[in-house]
Amino acid sequence: MTRGTDLWGAVVLAVVAAGVGVGCERGASTGAASPPAAPTKAGCPTVLAEAEAAVRQAERTDSAWNGPTGGPRAVRGKSIVYVAQTMTNPGVAGTAKGVREAAKAIGWNVRVIDGQGTPAGTQAAFDEAIALRPSGIVIGGFDPRLTSQQVAKATADHIPLVGWHAVDSPGPSENPPLFSNVTTRVEDVARISADWVIAHSHGAAGVVVFTDGSIPFARNKSELIKKGLAACSGVRLLAEENIPISDTSSRTPQEVSSLLSRFADTWTHSVAINDVYFADAAPALRAARKKGAGPPYNIGAGDGDPSAFQRINSGQFQAATVPEALSEQGWQIVDEFNRAFSGDPASGYVAPVHIATPANSGGVTAWDPPGYRAAYRKIWGT
Repeated sequence: MTRGTDLWGAVVLAVVAAGVGVGCERGASTGAASPPAAPTKAGCPTVLAEAEAAVRQAERTDSAWNGPTGGPRAVRGKSIVYVAQTMTNPGVAGTAKGVREAAKAIGWNVRVIDGQGTPAGTQAAFDEAIALRPSGIVIGGFDPRLTSQQVAKATADHIPLVGWHAVDSPGPSENPPLFSNVTTRVEDVARISADWVIAHSHGAAGVVVFTDGSIPFARNKSELIKKGLAACSGVRLLAEENIPISDTSSRTPQEVSSLLSRFADTWTHSVAINDVYFADAAPALRAARKKGAGPPYNIGAGDGDPSAFQRINSGQFQAATVPEALSEQGWQIVDEFNRAFSGDPASGYVAPVHIATPANSGGVTAWDPPGYRAAYRKIWGT
């Protein structure tokens, strides 16, 4: 989920009823720059072992390509229009960059039209895209139901639509009609975020979850995170902070100050549905003389924008993120179009989740896994 998408979603989507968190024993952790010391007896040894194994796998940076290895050869002479919800959204912009790169490799033309972050702007951008009569249109980071007239027109004109974070689930969609939607699974992102907390705390943590209850997708993600945390009896959910993403800069600092007052050192870890919460939490944590690389240890459950990597790499109040492989997803979008143009079904590929930390990021500001460029070029014969 990206910040620009969430800002719009907070306006147009209905509020979902808040769920109830489950917590057990309180776990505490102290220390400045290292993970909390392992307790003498973990509160959930089986769950802890499973979480540690999952985190080790997700933290790997050398995993072999597990995506498509076969498919249609490149269809020549095609043109793609990428309708962006807003190019100020790092996720949207990063994916558009990947589409441009992949289109150059396959020999297609690409045009990006910026919707400027508003429903009216995105509808106008979509109208402009259809008027260009392209071979395909990318729905970049917005809900296609908000452009239903344009979607119907494109479908009537037999223009294939491929989404990026357009609907909740990856793969083909009948309603709205998408040849495919490129995204990670929210269930996987939520689960690995909870696993990281369990593993990092050795099964003993006091956790705060930050969410935006006005966005159904965000609410669902935070409910899944809480479910994952509740699997470990040594993990206690201290609080769930419902802060609209549009209000993070104004509300998060004061909420963090209140949390520090209420929970002090029993607050060891945080999970947020978007990295932006930790950008806005940093001033309050700094004012409380918390160390940037110490507790509470914070993980962003999604996105991994450049600023999140910068905080992680510099040890400034964020320990990890679950980033999207934006460039890889841009290449997948182009491959999905090539399958649509060839009359083949969608690839069905869903990228595995990854965890970026100071130990494995290599100082970069984006997650760019190996192998996909060569794999797609081989499929396309380019």
